This record gives sequence, structure tokens and C-alpha cells, in this order.
Amino acid sequence: MKLELTEIKKSFDNKEILHGVSFNVESGRALGLLGRNGAGKTTTIRIIMDVFHADSGEVLLDGKPFKIECDQIGYLPEERGLYPKRTIREQMIYLARLRGLSKKKAADNTEKWLKRLEVIEYIDRKLDTLSKGNQQKVQLAATLVADPDIVILDEPFSGLDPVNSQILKDVIRELIENGKIVIFSSHQMSYVEEFCEDIVIINHGEVVLSGNLDDIKAEYGKGRRVISATNYDIDELEKLLKSNLSDDIKVVGKNKHYIIVELQGEADQWHVLEELRKLNIDIKNFGMYEPSLNDIFVSRVGEEEEEVEKSANEDAAPDKKPVKKLFAGRKDGDK
Repeated sequence: MKLELTEIKKSFDNKEILHGVSFNVESGRALGLLGRNGAGKTTTIRIIMDVFHADSGEVLLDGKPFKIECDQIGYLPEERGLYPKRTIREQMIYLARLRGLSKKKAADNTEKWLKRLEVIEYIDRKLDTLSKGNQQKVQLAATLVADPDIVILDEPFSGLDPVNSQILKDVIRELIENGKIVIFSSHQMSYVEEFCEDIVIINHGEVVLSGNLDDIKAEYGKGRRVISATNYDIDELEKLLKSNLSDDIKVVGKNKHYIIVELQGEADQWHVLEELRKLNIDIKNFGMYEPSLNDIFVSRVGEEEEEVEKSANEDAAPDKKPVKKLFAGRKDGDK
């Protein structure tokens, strides 16, 4: 299967929120759908689920207009949507029946997923008597109870401790291995990197970066190296490099472990190493730079100072503000 969004536009109160969003995801792959609060992710998800209708553009499944069936999509919302005063068994069977399952299949699937997520012992308990982490696992069980082909997970690791996070990781891997389409939305970039082969970053209602994550990392790391030394701390080393090697390298970033530099002009890494030796820098680390997804995300959407307020029924499109670029000056190499 292949799910495609082509040139999706959506407005609320004569204000356009989505400005032609396009991307696709295939069976057996996970797509990371990323963006700041208010960027347009929630509106995009709701259009896929047919909660909102796009003003223009199409949602296609295998090249045909996507006509959603009750059991085709499993959606785990960021905010819990189950009934706190109902028993878990009662509401999961109810939700499964709404999605078209027979009473027996609904009961069997309820037990199957509660066992898989290790919360079967709570099946006849009311939801609000469970811990936050176990409530999240029950919510995921309800998402998967109809064995959907398309699974949308919005901040799935919220409230989970490391042990329960590992259970969820295993389930997500199984979904991918079983050929499901998985759309994964999270601000926890390490989880996105762990599961997603492809990413889409939305900012102010537009796709600002999309493609294979490994390819994107290679593009952003091109011509860049990391440097650290045993005889200088990071700040001292940065000053030394800027004072003595400005013709060969440009300092473009740093953290507590190393400095990130970009090779300039005709300089290559061997020339830079020789110059470092001449400066009596005792090199601790010198190698290729692979940016984290967090670095890439910040470079594309910036570091806006104010949190965007979220509407209950739509994503707001915040006014653009000056942004700080980690990768300043790099030309778009978007896929």
C-alpha cells in the first residue's frame, strides 16, 4: 500500500493553515511527521482521517482517492480519548464493534492486545484507576484493536517509563515488519530516528523538508567535520580555530563534546589535520559530522521564542519570526 497526500490546502475562518502539503508513505515503513506546535501536523492528520475535508488536493491510497473505512486507521491521539469511568474491556469491545468487528472478534482482539501490552490484568478495571503509563498502553491497545492497515501515533511514548517504552518500541517494530503504514508524530527526536526511515517537517503549514532520513543526514553533514582536543576545552579550541584556521574551516556549531566545522575553499581534512598539528593541538576527536535529527529540525524551523497557542479544532499558523540557523548558509538539498 501507498498513502499519498498531494497539494493539500486547508483554511479556517479565511486563514489558510495548510499551503499545499504533499508527502507519501508506503507499507512496511514509518514516516516521522514533525513540526512545532501549530505547524499544521494535527490538521494534516485530521484530513487523512477524514475528520476535516481539504479545501483542495487529494489523499490517495494506491493511486485512488482514499475512502476511509472504520477499521483501516488506528489513531493514537496525544491527548487520551478513552472513558475514565468505564471498564477497559467494556470500552475496547465497544470501540472494536464500532469499527466493524463481530462481538467475538472484538473480545478476542481486546484480550490479544491487552496481553501484548502487558495490561491484561486490568481488563475489568476502570481506566482512571490505572497509572498514567498503563493508561497510555490501554490507549494504544484501543488504537490497534481492529488491526488497522494505517497506524497514526501522536506522542506515543508520553508517560511511559523505560520498561514500558521498550514494550511499545517492540510493538511499533512489529507493526512495521507486518507491512503496516506507520505515521509517527513526536517531539522526542530520538524515537523518530529509531523507527522512521523517512521524515516530513512541516513549518507554518508548508513542507520545508522531506525524504529519506539517512540521505538528509548525509546532505547536511557534507563537508563538515567534528574536532575536539585533550589540551583545550571547547571554548578555548573554538577561539584558536577562528584565530588561526579561518581560511580553511568555518566554525558552524558546537556542543560540550566537540566543535563542528565546515571545510572552506580547497581545504581538505588532511590539510586541516596538518594545521592542527602545527598549532600543537592534541586531537581527541576528528571525523565526519553526522547531524542529529534534532539539529536538522532546529535548522529548518528555527528557535521561535514564544510557544504557539493551539486551537481545539485546528492548528494555528504563527507569524514568522527571525530564527537562528545552525546550518546557516547551506543551500536546500531537500529530497
